[in-house]
Amino acid sequence: MAPATRHLELSLLPGSFAISRLTADSPIPAWATQGPFFSVTRTGDELSVVSELSTVPLGVQSERGWRVLKVHGPFVLSEIGVLASLATPLAEAKISFFAVSTFDTDYLLVASETLSGVIAALEGAGHTVYRSKAE
Repeated sequence: MAPATRHLELSLLPGSFAISRLTADSPIPAWATQGPFFSVTRTGDELSVVSELSTVPLGVQSERGWRVLKVHGPFVLSEIGVLASLATPLAEAKISFFAVSTFDTDYLLVASETLSGVIAALEGAGHTVYRSKAE
């Protein structure tokens, strides 16, 4: 795999996460805004919630078992190619991800079972992934 055109640093956040879907007119539930990392997005079609798995009630439509990688930023909003430099090696490794972007940086959500492949693909492309000693 060819090295990335830029070197990025990422940190693996602790815990397991879920990506949930509620109806577009649902109020934002209290559980959706618990924990140190969450994201809530409303569109005309849905209310999408990324939150710690432990906060999601049973019965909520969710994809469970995701890990989160934080890209070390901040980046200016006009910066080009941050996600592309991460998406390319993952696509080449046939690994999908779910991105959450904020004003300062980006986060990659990857299925727990793909985590070792994600880290290998990103490091193989020249990125650095920091993880706790327990990982």
